[in-house]
Amino acid sequence: MVNFREKINHIFKENQDIILQEFRQPLDRVAISLIFGLTLLICLLFLGGASTAPKVRNFSWENQKIGAEDKAFILNFNRPMNHPSVEKNLKISPPLPGKISWAGRRMAFTILQPVPYGNKYNVELSGAKEKFYGLDKGDVMQPFSSSFKSRDRAFAYIGFTGEEKGRLILVNLTEKQRPLRITPKNLEVMDFKFFPKGEKILFSAVEKKSEVPELIEQKIYSVTTGINSEASESAGIIEQVLDNQAYQNLKFDLSADGKIIIIQRVNRKDVFDSGPWVLELGKEAKPLTNKDGIVQKGGDFLIAPDSKSLVILQGEGTSILPIYPETDREELIFLPKFGTVLSFASDGSMATMVKYNQDGTRSLYIVTNQGDEREVLRTRPFGNIISAEFDPTKNILYCLLTQMVENGETYQEQPYIAAFDMQRNILRPLVILPNQREVNIDLSPDGLALLFDQTVKISQSEKPKETSQSNTKIRRLWILPLDSKMPEDDSPWELIPQELPLTGFNPKWSS
Repeated sequence: MVNFREKINHIFKENQDIILQEFRQPLDRVAISLIFGLTLLICLLFLGGASTAPKVRNFSWENQKIGAEDKAFILNFNRPMNHPSVEKNLKISPPLPGKISWAGRRMAFTILQPVPYGNKYNVELSGAKEKFYGLDKGDVMQPFSSSFKSRDRAFAYIGFTGEEKGRLILVNLTEKQRPLRITPKNLEVMDFKFFPKGEKILFSAVEKKSEVPELIEQKIYSVTTGINSEASESAGIIEQVLDNQAYQNLKFDLSADGKIIIIQRVNRKDVFDSGPWVLELGKEAKPLTNKDGIVQKGGDFLIAPDSKSLVILQGEGTSILPIYPETDREELIFLPKFGTVLSFASDGSMATMVKYNQDGTRSLYIVTNQGDEREVLRTRPFGNIISAEFDPTKNILYCLLTQMVENGETYQEQPYIAAFDMQRNILRPLVILPNQREVNIDLSPDGLALLFDQTVKISQSEKPKETSQSNTKIRRLWILPLDSKMPEDDSPWELIPQELPLTGFNPKWSS
């Protein structure tokens, strides 16, 4: 019987002779040398990589200021990680509810609700392990710590008395600064809208030449706020956006991306030459036309959240038009049932529209981008639906409504703020506003507070010097915190409004 060890040695010697013989050839020597060199290099790279502990390579929100439109942050690791160990050890303070998903070495944390504004958040991860062939034997990662901030909780309003009258006033609740006048004395502000991130405000104003402002003399301006600005731009820098030499400027709207302004304009020499104009920042304004170049006409309007479409009142209904018909070839959509479009959900999936009924009532509808229509409430006869805003979760619709109230021999229109629970189809009145004619409300982008104005009677001692003897009313601002949870049954949602020490109207939150 042949010895097995001897047989192996014999085979090895034969192969060794062959290898040595082949190695004597020049080309073979070069090839074998390259193979050995590359093998050695791979081993060195493997050993060097193995000596590096797993760590977070980058964090997408590091030192950023985020807003309601930001939905998720990314942690990118240098090595494959053990998923449960990462998810168990990830800490965010103050806490944020969210869910985690993975794609290779990238971990995404998607928040379930908008980040509350005015806060600083710390993100920490330590004790997590790398993935080691499916076993729990990987190296522990290097501790990671970083932070980000949400945008400042701030709002603006139009002043009502004294040096503030007619001027834009900015209030930064995060920095706890005193109200700041950001427009000059010579301009009477008519309306305004925040640009995205709140760095600037777009506003219409007339020059103060008399006690009664001439609405037809509005020009369009922008002003810096000094908040959430990466360039640390100071507040109060005014820039004229559109003049009124040839055309009068009326209503305007600003697109969600802050790049397009739609203005209702009337030719000073021909009142029949009127309609919406498109102004793309940095370019000249031009009339809105269809794909054939025909100028579009219409009444009240809103720019859709996609910043590409305009919803406008035309004839006996509402139309949805492309702002740039030469590139957006969508056909005109006409909704004959509805007379007003009030608002959109932030993602454009739903809109609130009003139908005027023949019996004197008005119906509030929710219309989806799939064409589904749902009537959510109907007013009493001669009641009104002034505004409606979706909360960020799209579960609650905050409404400003009116109803007719008998007062002796007369009837008065009484506004009230209500919340419509879209899951349970329940309308919950929140604040009754007696003896009001004009009320404005605005929901904060994080959905945690409502701002509104209210006309109140004042005593003789409270009356500002410039107020006439007969005028005993003044406009004040209020805030309604919404941080408590809506009841899960049909019981009232008891919220307490708080009066702010501010005199003004038309308050709007920074985006």
